[in-house]
Amino acid sequence: MSQDFKVRIIVSETKSVEFHGPADIALETTEAIVNAANSSLLGGGGVDGAIHRAGGSSILEECRQYVARNGRLPAGKAMLTSGGQLAAKHVIHTVGPVYRGGDNNEHELLASCYRESIRIAEEQQIKSLSFPAISTGAYGYPMHEAARIAVTAVLDALEKLVKTRAHCRLEESASYSNSQLRAGNARDLPGPK
Repeated sequence: MSQDFKVRIIVSETKSVEFHGPADIALETTEAIVNAANSSLLGGGGVDGAIHRAGGSSILEECRQYVARNGRLPAGKAMLTSGGQLAAKHVIHTVGPVYRGGDNNEHELLASCYRESIRIAEEQQIKSLSFPAISTGAYGYPMHEAARIAVTAVLDALEKLVKTRAHCRLEESASYSNSQLRAGNARDLPGPK
């Protein structure tokens, strides 16, 4: 069983990142949550299935409409639906990479999931956002490496934005341990601006 933890990084007066664990992403009360989706956007196991089950059929219908118009969502990209029956008003669906040893552009694709999700949140004027640990379940991304990429990508994206406050909350089945979070946070962080 993972131990609870909470870390807050203040990026500026209007931007911060919070890491909580373990948590259930489908129960988060932020304005939006991020779904670690598969490219079909039709639900599945893990985070994706939990969000679809908790959010109800309207999320699935919006995903079907997106796929009918645009085709499958590629790894590293993101799209928005309503939150259906969730406490969160919106769901940002993003497809993480399947880990294949780290030599197949997985790092950039995973970082893009976080950047694209924050970009959509900014465009939609979403003020708070919760992330799961993208690609660390069935897609096999090593937790410590995924944590480092997530922290770096979120902080870099927030440095470029003014309004979005991202809350990275990790679900129990893919939560970062305290030592893994420290390893992921081992770069120089910007101070308040």
